[in-house]
Amino acid sequence: MSTKPDDLISYSTYKYSLTITEDTSVADVALSKRYDEAWLLARRAASLLKESFGAKKVVVFGSLAKRSLFTRWSDVDLAAWGIPDEQFYAAVGVATGLTTDFKVDLVDAQTCRDTLRRAIEAEGIEV
Repeated sequence: MSTKPDDLISYSTYKYSLTITEDTSVADVALSKRYDEAWLLARRAASLLKESFGAKKVVVFGSLAKRSLFTRWSDVDLAAWGIPDEQFYAAVGVATGLTTDFKVDLVDAQTCRDTLRRAIEAEGIEV
């Protein structure tokens, strides 16, 4: 069985329309809108973590921090500093319960692996 060149073009167009590109295709517009919504959610979560749980610093990392890696399946990865240990799981519940449109992951930056913390500090964006 051989693959025709037109089949490859159709597949590539489908596969790579799921990431943000320079063109303004319909998929790209929808993905840009989703990216903006993810940032609104990240800012809202950061405000709640600071106001309700005493977070001193909240950082977005992962695909949301690097737009070219963001896909329609991307989640919102947050790292927080300063949330007391006894309140951390309540903070996770609040952050993950803000929406059903995105999966939200919250990491305690003070207790996570050193390699993860270094990556967050190097590539993350404070909100």
